[in-house]
Amino acid sequence: MKNMLFLAAAILAAPAFAADLSFNASLASDYRYRGISQTRLQPALQGGAEVVDAGRGFYAGAWASTINWTRDAGGAGRVELDLYGGKRGQFSESASYDVGVLTYIYKGRIPGQANPDTTEIYGQLGVGPATLKYSHAVTNLFGFVGSKHSGYLDLSANLDAGQGTTINLHAGRQRVRQHGAANYTDWKLGVTRDFGYASVQLAAVGSNARKSAYASPANGKFLGKCALQLTATRIF
Repeated sequence: MKNMLFLAAAILAAPAFAADLSFNASLASDYRYRGISQTRLQPALQGGAEVVDAGRGFYAGAWASTINWTRDAGGAGRVELDLYGGKRGQFSESASYDVGVLTYIYKGRIPGQANPDTTEIYGQLGVGPATLKYSHAVTNLFGFVGSKHSGYLDLSANLDAGQGTTINLHAGRQRVRQHGAANYTDWKLGVTRDFGYASVQLAAVGSNARKSAYASPANGKFLGKCALQLTATRIF
């Protein structure tokens, strides 16, 4: 987290800095992260801010969402806070890159688990509408004991269908080190429509995660089940 705060301060203090500051707010029918519900299949409020050095591609931001899983597992908090920073750029007109670090912060500890706070470094390559991203945990992953050096591979594409409509495709593979039963693949097929003042996405999401590893401790519901997800987002 200190590295990201330092990066944000360095960007803001840099000479000849062309600052682009944006904010976003969302309402989601279910907060799915890597195919797993973070809100026990219930709605979530989300929002964030990002500052970008438009000339050099450096960026830093913060994002937060309401959650249920930490409280359900015996923890204290109902909010996830993400702090991140990195650099984006272009190799060519159609090829891009994005590298950075992201820390997920939760309130308090969860009994019987490692600290749920997680830091990952990531690298992404893009060609046209498709991206391939790998995230590598440099801490334990979301409370799994001994799971440092877990990884997530993400293949996604956003296809322009015209008239403000985008087709969203995603497949991902989560590997949890020393916890083979928690490994799984997730997927999403969605459609996003930009109305100018806001965008709305309807997506089918799911996973082949094991219910034994991803069942809610509050009511036993499977958090990786196939379902429809509706999200409305405003960027300003």
